Amino acid sequence: MALEKVKGLFPEVEVDRCFVSAVLCGSATAILVSRWVSQRRVQKKLEDAKRRRELGFQRMEKAARQFKQQNPGIKSAPILSLPLVELTAKLRDGTLSPESVLYIYIEKALEVTRQINCVTDFLPECEEQLREVKKQEKGLLYGVPVSIKENIACKGHPTTMGLVKYLDCSEPEDSVLVKVLKKQGAIPFVRTNTSQGILNIDCSNTLFGQTLNPFNHKKTSGGSSGGEAALVGGGGSVIGLGTDVAASIRVPCGFCGICGFKPTGYRLSVKGTTSPIEGMNSVINVTGPLARDMDSLVLCMKALLCDELFRLDLAVPPLPFNDEIYSSSRPLKIGYYDGDGYFQPSPSMRRAVQETRKLLQEAGHTLIPFTPPRINYLVDELFTKGISADGCSTLVEKFDGEFVDATWTNQLRCCKMPVLLKRLLALILMPVFPRISRHLNALTGVGSVKNLWKNDSDRMAYRDEFIAEWRKLKLDVVLCPALGPAFNLGYAGKLFVATTYTHLYNVLNFPAGVVPVTTVSETDEEELRHYKGHYGDPWDKRMKEAVQDAVGLPVAVQCVALPWQEELCLRFMKEVETLSRERRGRRKI
Repeated sequence: MALEKVKGLFPEVEVDRCFVSAVLCGSATAILVSRWVSQRRVQKKLEDAKRRRELGFQRMEKAARQFKQQNPGIKSAPILSLPLVELTAKLRDGTLSPESVLYIYIEKALEVTRQINCVTDFLPECEEQLREVKKQEKGLLYGVPVSIKENIACKGHPTTMGLVKYLDCSEPEDSVLVKVLKKQGAIPFVRTNTSQGILNIDCSNTLFGQTLNPFNHKKTSGGSSGGEAALVGGGGSVIGLGTDVAASIRVPCGFCGICGFKPTGYRLSVKGTTSPIEGMNSVINVTGPLARDMDSLVLCMKALLCDELFRLDLAVPPLPFNDEIYSSSRPLKIGYYDGDGYFQPSPSMRRAVQETRKLLQEAGHTLIPFTPPRINYLVDELFTKGISADGCSTLVEKFDGEFVDATWTNQLRCCKMPVLLKRLLALILMPVFPRISRHLNALTGVGSVKNLWKNDSDRMAYRDEFIAEWRKLKLDVVLCPALGPAFNLGYAGKLFVATTYTHLYNVLNFPAGVVPVTTVSETDEEELRHYKGHYGDPWDKRMKEAVQDAVGLPVAVQCVALPWQEELCLRFMKEVETLSRERRGRRKI
């Protein structure tokens, strides 16, 4: 009775099944057409960007060719072989002209990028900047061509992070550090490739393609500052500027055999740099220099830590470079470790630390074993959960409407999983693959603002715990592995989690840098055959496969100091470089 009354409230409607089918088919067709149109629009933007890029390369080639025709007596090799300190000295005293240096580096950068695809675009305004530097007082980097990572703002150019959606968003002004470089007489002349969306240790995207390692084209340059590292490592730039949020300077520098430095957050300005997760402070994004040698890195840091920097960005503490600390020769008390217990280092990573430890001891320094506390907690609860605090939603949004690069598919698949599915898989995998289980659980994020504050509080408590261990041993600095050697193509995007050796110091906000000290030997390759890893899970298997066939490739170590002690860290890095070069020299004799 009641049911009949309810039915009576609604009129009987004869439903035309053909009509309903037509509507459904029409809707489905409209959705498919809309997606096709959207994808076609993205494809057209990609094609237009590639055409503009090629025109820029042609302009580079024409400018370099014209200069050589007008100046046939200038030889490239002597200029390209000069370290930054010698190059600046010759530019300042007039032995070399800024024109000759700029156009020779333009030619070399074009040659290198044709081989390994590291330059995203030519900065044609460098020719105007060349005229400007002659009118201003000669700064520390007078007349030096400088390369800039693509996510660091250069006026009139988009900072895309390899994402099509930002192609039309040209920057209204230079980033603070680009302004400071220009004030010091430097000439930014090219921008360099990065991983799509930045948070990845490969260097590939759908806009600019894959950057290759300058020493082995079957290997990646690393990322995300891989274009910078590859260009500098390949000889196409004498100094470059990159960013680092987990490993993005140190991993590619280690892979490409150059020096790279990540200062304490806010020692250098980040104004004008683009990050995939704006506002995230769980892991601090920083800017830093990349160079072929330590003297070049130090000169760049001296040039950047100037009054112009402190004037342009009041968030940067006015701490000029302290030469007294850097120039000190007192013996150091050095903590060291050759494994963190989370990812087993490759044989060459471990050997690099042990050989460097021995050299430092022989040079009169004190070496003390040091163990980072609670590394699993640091990786899962502080780093991964910190950068994924929103369940990865901000990062995933960056890829909306984009063609996803192959280096990102594995990482993005995990990020996109619904929270419930992540938790369910984590529960299922816990008995067999506990490390992967913990990672999936961390990708669910923190869940609430209250939990985010707790995560921040936990991070600071861990930092205090770490510093207490450091001070208990009365350490000055720490020596530890740098990820390496360079990964085979196709692996880096699946092993972002292998950055534990580097991202530890982003969470702690300690200054850290890498210095190449050795190369992979036949013995290392043989030992790798017995590599098992700590967990025997798919990540360990991938790690072994990633670093295979690397004989002759560079291997670096990582040098670390306490916050705001950049000069001490750089001094330590210089000591490591000097000792390792002396050892290589003795071996040649």
